[in-house]
Amino acid sequence: MPLNDDQSSDSDSSRLSESTASSSDSEYSRQSFNSDSSSKPSSPASSPPKIITFDELMAAAKNLSDLTLAHEIAVNANFCIKHEDLPQNSFAGTVKQIVHKAFWDHLESELNEDPPEYEHAIKLFEEIKEILLSFLTPGANRIQNQICEVLDTDLIRQQAEHNAVDIHGLANYIINTMGKLCAPIRDNDIKQLKATDNIVELLRQIFRVLDLMKVDMANYTIQNLRPYLQRNLVDYERTKFQEILEETPSALDLTTEWIKESIEDELSSVSDESSSSPGADSSSKPIISPTLVLNNGYLKLLQWDYRKTIPETLITDEVRLQELREKLNQLKIIACISLITNNMVGAAIVDGPDFAEHLKRISVPLLEGMSKKTFDLKEALNAIGVQVCSKVNRCLTERGLPTLNEEMQSNLMGQIAHIVEENNPVTSLIDKRIQLFMRSLLALPNFQKCMPTMPGGLSVIQTEMEFVGSQYASIVNFNKQVYGPFYANILRKLLFPEAPMRKEETETPTN
Repeated sequence: MPLNDDQSSDSDSSRLSESTASSSDSEYSRQSFNSDSSSKPSSPASSPPKIITFDELMAAAKNLSDLTLAHEIAVNANFCIKHEDLPQNSFAGTVKQIVHKAFWDHLESELNEDPPEYEHAIKLFEEIKEILLSFLTPGANRIQNQICEVLDTDLIRQQAEHNAVDIHGLANYIINTMGKLCAPIRDNDIKQLKATDNIVELLRQIFRVLDLMKVDMANYTIQNLRPYLQRNLVDYERTKFQEILEETPSALDLTTEWIKESIEDELSSVSDESSSSPGADSSSKPIISPTLVLNNGYLKLLQWDYRKTIPETLITDEVRLQELREKLNQLKIIACISLITNNMVGAAIVDGPDFAEHLKRISVPLLEGMSKKTFDLKEALNAIGVQVCSKVNRCLTERGLPTLNEEMQSNLMGQIAHIVEENNPVTSLIDKRIQLFMRSLLALPNFQKCMPTMPGGLSVIQTEMEFVGSQYASIVNFNKQVYGPFYANILRKLLFPEAPMRKEETETPTN
């Protein structure tokens, strides 16, 4: 039963129906994103601890999941849902194959009976009807009515009783409707459906393409949500976390411990400076800057052992922070190799722009996957050492200079291989300079766009350091905007426990 021409406006508008996902998860997300949060406190409220039930704990976990998803959609422009099948050689994939084959074989045997048995096919048509309806925009009334009329389960069942079901006609109508509702990327899949003759295989492929269309719909919804979330993400995340905190009062325990460790580090640093300064008054209580404490806490994340649980307020950026840490570790090794080579053969070669690029081309591929347990850093450094020696000798030859003898090559390769050792002086020096650059970056005002001066020894990785630094500063500054009120209360309690907390400080949002 073909679509009428006067229904084209409905069907054309329906091609964008992905923007209104109607699955239960999508509806839940839409309601939570559009809910009025003005009545909720945007800063942490002080309340006595309470006993948490299992249901409340699970609700808090769901809230955290929603918070993480919303954050990911807003900050990651490449975030999307992917359609992934189970690996065929896996146990779950094998079970799925067996079950699906049994179902479709059973359907084929039913349709080949004389007269055909249509009960399972009717159930499939009913499921297809519900999926097609879920793709429609609210105003597509004509095509909605037509889908309901053509795929009317009661009518099809009556036709089946008289052996008058036009199953191929129904399948063709479904394919044509899918062609009007799908994203352009699925046009080729629709063409392949039209070329399939076997009805059982056709129904199977229809469900495959419908699954792809569901993913397309979800991604279109995400695309439309992103601008809204980006405009409202600070208020949304702060309000959502406040809800989590009300349901789970312990939701700031790890964050409190993280800040407490940073305070202890600062006290230790101040104590060391006082003891080394003659005439310092050791009896006076050291004054510690809350901003400095917080920035030092953020710096710890670049050396964090991510096998441990990260502070609750940073869970939404855990993956990004871990990737930055791994990238910095890689850049640190490249800078160490450059410094060692410089000391061995002189800056005339190492400081050349071509040599820096060649050094990175040598090192980066061999340092890929450093975070994996199976990665052998010592073996990678040995391989890098061999290639660096070869490159240095080529550069020396091009400049008419004597090449490195075997002893010098062995020495250079040995120093590169020793980078992996604990307390290596070169590694410690480069690490301190990277930390200095990142610390200087956090000290810049938010509105300032220029980068701090790159410390000596990092010129070979300057471009990469500035890129990583800008990503890191963006994460930190946004995190401060969202969770600043929570951090302020924690810092106040830890640094100034004797100061009474005013009521308005717990109720007024703080940026």
